[in-house]
Amino acid sequence: MSATPSVLFVCVHNAGRSQMAAGFLEHLSGGAVEVRSAGSAPGGLVNPVAVEAMREVGIDISAATPKLLTPGAVQASDVVITMGCGDSCPVFPGKRYLDWELDDPAGQPLDKVRPVRDEIRSRVERLLGELGVPSRA
Repeated sequence: MSATPSVLFVCVHNAGRSQMAAGFLEHLSGGAVEVRSAGSAPGGLVNPVAVEAMREVGIDISAATPKLLTPGAVQASDVVITMGCGDSCPVFPGKRYLDWELDDPAGQPLDKVRPVRDEIRSRVERLLGELGVPSRA
């Protein structure tokens, strides 16, 4: 692993789960982790309900945009975390892969997205511990 660990979050549309995870990791690591997110079939914009759910906890992801998953993004990352993209994420030797099973917030109201957001935060905090990076929580 490099001196500054790098993490890539991947979901299908890069519009909800992976954007919230990237927002938490950027915020909680205070820049001590290089953070990327991408989707195997990126949507047109970030889910506005996910943006609102993150705003409730003081994290603004409104400027984020869905990005296409590329082999280069996977190769540049120490840890790749998939969230429902199945086999569409390229696999490269030497990378650490995790699969987080999380409900998809697409089409869900805010009260259904909050538990997903809170679960993502818990997992990101555990990930920071595994990376040896103190959380700013």
